[in-house]
Amino acid sequence: MNQKNLDFLADQIKYTGFGESLQPVLKEQLEKGEKEFMIPHEAKFESGVLTSELHFKKSDQNDMYFFNSYKAVLHKEGAPHDLEQIFYIGKENNFTMKEAFNLLEGRSVNKDLANKQGELYNCWCKLDFSDAESNGNFKMTHYHQNYGYNLEAALEKHSIKELDTPKFREDLISSLKKGNIQSVTVVVQGEERKRFVEANPQFKTVRMYDSQMQRINDRQSKEQKKSESESKSASKDMKKGTENDSDSDQEEGKKKKQSRRQGMSI
Repeated sequence: MNQKNLDFLADQIKYTGFGESLQPVLKEQLEKGEKEFMIPHEAKFESGVLTSELHFKKSDQNDMYFFNSYKAVLHKEGAPHDLEQIFYIGKENNFTMKEAFNLLEGRSVNKDLANKQGELYNCWCKLDFSDAESNGNFKMTHYHQNYGYNLEAALEKHSIKELDTPKFREDLISSLKKGNIQSVTVVVQGEERKRFVEANPQFKTVRMYDSQMQRINDRQSKEQKKSESESKSASKDMKKGTENDSDSDQEEGKKKKQSRRQGMSI
């Protein structure tokens, strides 16, 4: 067995999101020396279970093995059928196991990809479940930079409290770019409420859900944002009016004091 090959494959597995628990099985398979082999993996999420088959093949020229691909299958309770996709592993354009789960859930993932010339470009990727390729894989739709989707601008249209703190804002955007659905806090008429949000590059928006994961349409969310803005504006005006009244009272007090002093001097 080639130890350097084992270490390299172990790192590949780890950084593709499958962790370190598969290393003993990987070592055992390499020691067998078979032409190719598969390692199973299962990950449980709140909304479903993702089972994966990691495929490895030995080189025809030497004793090196390569991690070529993994087939991810999403099982969801109550779903009419499972969804599956083969994700290929190479030097570039790889998707992690969690990103694969998010794609099979129907969400979009933001990636830096390389074209045939090796030039990097950024885009949002989404599976098209209505269109399959000859190998059974769903086709991948890409929304490139020139498509004009601005995630931060889309988030700003909603009264999301986390956007007010730089660290929380950065973490939120980073999570959404990985295709995650993220818990946020929105302010509705001065009251904080739990919401869930996900990126929606196809329509240049974000999708918002309530605490029960029921979809909130854009109009409702924008009206909440407008209501909150108006509430803040009214609060500022009230505060300003109170300050003005206080200034007027102070000025009136000064005038009365001056008048009394003048009377005393006379």
